[in-house]
Amino acid sequence: MLGVAVRSPEARDRVDQLVALALRGLQRMYVGAGAFVQTVRGIETDGSRVPRPEGDSLRYAAIVALGLSRVDEEAQRGVLKGRTAADLAAISRGRVAGSPDIGAVALGAWAAAEVAGVYAPELFSDMDELMASGQPVETVACSWILMAALAARALGPTSALADLAAHRLLAAQAPTGLFPHLLPPQARGRHRAHVGCFADQVYPIQALARLYASDGEPRVLEAAEACARSICDLQGEAGQWWWHYDTRDGSVVEGYPVYSVHQHAMGPMALFELREAGGRDRLWPILRGLNWIDERPESTELLVSEHDALVWRKIGRREPTKAVRSISAMTTGLKSGWHLPGLDIVFPPDRIDYECRPYELGWLLYAWKSPGAAANASTSPGRAHG
Repeated sequence: MLGVAVRSPEARDRVDQLVALALRGLQRMYVGAGAFVQTVRGIETDGSRVPRPEGDSLRYAAIVALGLSRVDEEAQRGVLKGRTAADLAAISRGRVAGSPDIGAVALGAWAAAEVAGVYAPELFSDMDELMASGQPVETVACSWILMAALAARALGPTSALADLAAHRLLAAQAPTGLFPHLLPPQARGRHRAHVGCFADQVYPIQALARLYASDGEPRVLEAAEACARSICDLQGEAGQWWWHYDTRDGSVVEGYPVYSVHQHAMGPMALFELREAGGRDRLWPILRGLNWIDERPESTELLVSEHDALVWRKIGRREPTKAVRSISAMTTGLKSGWHLPGLDIVFPPDRIDYECRPYELGWLLYAWKSPGAAANASTSPGRAHG
């Protein structure tokens, strides 16, 4: 965090506040026995908004284990009612075993290796089988598989899996630097094969940066840099990390919703990791994105609820479910860059989703307590790049 403090003391203070909020929020989201709720939803009752916990998520518990591993043990035990992040990672490993959700399996294996120092052969067996089969796999899950393989490389036989995952990612990357939602993209259908979301960009950046740090292959760093350059070039004037991209021409298919986790956690997490691996310094786009949480053109309502220790999930359009995203995917599928006029007027982007999920706060900790968050100190402001 030194680099942030040097260039923006205000951002440093805000990050400290958000980190403290994340720890309080995760403590409230923890239900015990290694389980976290799926979400906390703000329900309006008698003129006030009351947080209501709902569900359970295998993925989110593993992500929280990764995030908590970057704070001190006392803070970990405060959140987990006496347990540590390593304990949570071990429990998550057991809970995801046999899950049909390969993303949860990858996260469980990643957390077990990185946080608990344990190789999970039963989880890697599932990932090996999927990747060797050649079946379509989501870009996000493939990135997590690569992260898991790299985290466990010194613990077990994962090099072949890492090679397969990296090959799948690199083979699907478009000349624009952007990644599709599904690997291979054609498996998604003609009208959506060209679309990749923000998550489809940041997780490959993170995974490829870590692969480069491990192997030093220049084309891997170049691939991560190309993707980072594209999303930074497309960043909104108020720091928005937009939602859907056209991999063919490097344009925005549909900007909304803008998710708070992208702004305060996932964008910083990927770009810090890339910088730490030897990529360009992109602190200014990170700080612009972070600033959107408090100052944005879409709404003057607070996204951060200090009282509830939550950051509300997103700002989206007033629209029937996913209407504009579906329309824009269809029109850009027919012709690159073709958008129906007047969509911002008909479907204004000013609706807050009063919901917060544990993984959002977990990634916040993972990003801002990372070594990469401090690495920017070695680069002067004049060398920052978009």
